Amino acid sequence: MEVLKVSSRSSPNSVAGAIASVIRDNFSVEVQAVGAGAANQAIKAIAVARGYLAPIGIDLICIPAFASVIIEGEERTAMKLICERR
Repeated sequence: MEVLKVSSRSSPNSVAGAIASVIRDNFSVEVQAVGAGAANQAIKAIAVARGYLAPIGIDLICIPAFASVIIEGEERTAMKLICERR
């Protein structure tokens, strides 16, 4: 499964385009975000991606979970948002 990493500076529209592209090709994508700002941008991107995919008959769902990631040698907890077609 492809992983897209989102930061607090990510553009929701750009991330949404990437999500929609991967969903069209692979049926699922994992979106990772560390921190409140990044989680906010990721959720907005998923909402926008749903709007991109709905006109072509794809219903996007999101399954939230936690993941441990290593950033600069330090273990951090990330939000893992698994997006799939339904």
